[in-house]
Amino acid sequence: MKAGLDTLKTIPIAAPQIGEEERQAVLAVLDSGQLAQGPVVEDFERAFAEFCGARNAVALSNGTAALHLLLLAHGLKEGDEVITPSFTFVSSANAALFVGARPVFVDIEPETYNLDPERVESAITPRTRAILPVDLYGHPAAIGELREIAERHHLIVVEDACQAHGAMIDGVKTGALGVSAGFSFYPTKNMTSSEGGMVTTDDDELAAKVRLLRQHGATKRYRHEVLGYNFRLTELAAAIGRAQLRKLDGFNEARRRNAAVLNRGLAGIAGLQTPRERQGYRHVYHQYTVSIEKDRDRVQERLGQLGVGTAIHYPLPVHRQPLYLDLGYGSTSLPVTERMTRQVLSLPVHPGLTDGDLDRIIDSVRTALSTA
Repeated sequence: MKAGLDTLKTIPIAAPQIGEEERQAVLAVLDSGQLAQGPVVEDFERAFAEFCGARNAVALSNGTAALHLLLLAHGLKEGDEVITPSFTFVSSANAALFVGARPVFVDIEPETYNLDPERVESAITPRTRAILPVDLYGHPAAIGELREIAERHHLIVVEDACQAHGAMIDGVKTGALGVSAGFSFYPTKNMTSSEGGMVTTDDDELAAKVRLLRQHGATKRYRHEVLGYNFRLTELAAAIGRAQLRKLDGFNEARRRNAAVLNRGLAGIAGLQTPRERQGYRHVYHQYTVSIEKDRDRVQERLGQLGVGTAIHYPLPVHRQPLYLDLGYGSTSLPVTERMTRQVLSLPVHPGLTDGDLDRIIDSVRTALSTA
């Protein structure tokens, strides 16, 4: 006999996988007496650079700080323009505002939800300095195509890889695709340090600038060369991150396996589009996000009643946020972005799911769609 709905435990949309290795790593730092940035942070940086295949990695307090300092280190300033998507978390565009630049929003591809390269070139003006694509949901943006556009127009590309640890294009990982990149280790990411971020780059000079900016612009203790910030990562966070990094390949394989099960179970449903993976790309499914043509909000409500946690990433695009309306973006028109905000729904895909959980998710989605 099946349990009643009121006895079923809700399947969470996210579940950070913290184990004994992380606990022991934190205790070792506590026992060491050194809690601020030190040797554990340096070890985490070396390991993350090696994992990505990048020459340098610089640890920071969060992913937003990573994007902010990358734009500063690249020399962006007031009056510059940064091309970026609006269908993402607000920090991507905010990083441009932090340095005095103006975000210029370009629409997305409906299949990957990433910045559409075919629309980028027409948005370039004499003030454009950078393109900031987002590897949304764990699927890399078209970095190669965007690099070609950037090279033609003498622009920089900064990759927002905050959702794409270990994702690949043609066997090359995000963070090592020939552009500088920023990562986040927020608790719901594919790996976490509780909170934290990382910059990767093959440019030694750029990495040195980011290191300078993250610690009050200091070249040595009490000697401050430039205006900097306090964006350091703690030893405690780095210890968690180092333990998580050792597990990341396994976490990503579990996410890909779970996504494959969901793809098979949800195939052929009218009005529902499962995630796409471009040929030659490796999606790591930070989110498993479907597109629903009928009443998405009613489907989400019904799934909640059936005990399946969901989330909408993102219900309000950046250019429609109150802050950006106040900044004069009210006339911006991004048809694909605006359609997707009404249709996308993220389902659980995290490594903590059991086969039974996956079966329940599939059955519940089919039930919700048939009764919404």
